[in-house]
Amino acid sequence: MLLIDSHCHLDRLNYHSLHNNIEDMLKKSYKNYVKKFLTVSTSISNFNNIKRLFNQYNYIFYSCGIHPLHCQKEKQNLDKLETLSKHQNVIALGETGLDYYYSSETKKIQQNFFREHIRVAIKLKKPIIVHTRNSIKDTIKILKEENAEKCGGILHSFTENYDIAFKLIDLGFYISFSGIVTFKNAIQLQNTLKKIPLSSLLIETDSPYLSPTPNRGKENQPAYLLDIAKHICLIKKIYLEEFADIIKNNFYTLFKL
Repeated sequence: MLLIDSHCHLDRLNYHSLHNNIEDMLKKSYKNYVKKFLTVSTSISNFNNIKRLFNQYNYIFYSCGIHPLHCQKEKQNLDKLETLSKHQNVIALGETGLDYYYSSETKKIQQNFFREHIRVAIKLKKPIIVHTRNSIKDTIKILKEENAEKCGGILHSFTENYDIAFKLIDLGFYISFSGIVTFKNAIQLQNTLKKIPLSSLLIETDSPYLSPTPNRGKENQPAYLLDIAKHICLIKKIYLEEFADIIKNNFYTLFKL
């Protein structure tokens, strides 16, 4: 069985006390069937660090992008996005999008960066990974205005409602669920999950953030993707092996692997 973590930040895991090193983290993941990873960049310097750390692993893919919260300090690096995104192991643009929760005063620059990520993604024929927080209306508006259906992508760590999910699916986007879906108070999200077709689903840890139940409160890691997968299988009433195959096919289809 093969599970794919479609969104994680492998460079930010605790290699001092939680894991001995990268190989130790990978060994723990492998024991839980997590054998492929998309480690996501949030700035240009972060991307360069990811490339340095994981270049030797052909089962670790990466994205290139500037997180909306980093737009202000990354102004001078936006012109590097297209060139760096041509790297053979880069299978996506992002993490991009909008975050009005932490940084509403930078709405304009966030929107400009988001649009540029979509344009580069369309040009390079690679999908985008989208972050949205307190900004879903503008997120959908920009995706439509920039014809994001031409590149497709993922709305990562999805927490929105059923109507939003289907607006994204209509644009050719996949909906990715993180450990949040395992939380006891995530009833609305779990009900939304029931209505989303399996053909539009992906799963992620977003590690080291958002540890799923029963590891809530601990630092997250890719090995915990198995807990998320099992929980979703209970909600969707599907066998784990079958679900893993569907997720793998979705991932391979989106990223043209």
